[in-house]
Amino acid sequence: MDDKRALLQHFLAALAYRTQKALRDAPETFFSFRAAPKVRTPYELVQHMESVLGYARTFFIGGEYNQEPLADFQAEVIRLHATIEELANHLQLGTPMRGITPERMLQGPFTDAMTHAGQLALLRRLAGAPVPPENFIYADVQPNNLGPNQPLPVKPGNRRGE
Repeated sequence: MDDKRALLQHFLAALAYRTQKALRDAPETFFSFRAAPKVRTPYELVQHMESVLGYARTFFIGGEYNQEPLADFQAEVIRLHATIEELANHLQLGTPMRGITPERMLQGPFTDAMTHAGQLALLRRLAGAPVPPENFIYADVQPNNLGPNQPLPVKPGNRRGE
């Protein structure tokens, strides 16, 4: 695997880690929390993240991506991580990217999904259940761990990320 694909694969692992950090130990009421009218709920954000990454997958396999929302939040989370794993597999196997460069894959769908992981963390704070701080430089992000079972923080941080 070339360096660009390895970096994209690590980015996906960081996405899996940060998504689970935002969801870990969230109260049940969090998943339907709506901060304001027309603002996505965490449940809707996870659905959207999966849709964005499903679209990214089309650059490897072709076709279009249209997935019906699942009725269960945990099922959506599992589907999101399965899509992350499938994308990482295409990167690992060297599946050619069709009509997109690694840089555009990063700046488009991958970064879009990471932005939404940050929104999940922000919504946790607005819902009254903030995510504990962490220095992400020391996070145990592993490209072979893309599922929902992510490790706990190695070095919890303070407000300055130390």
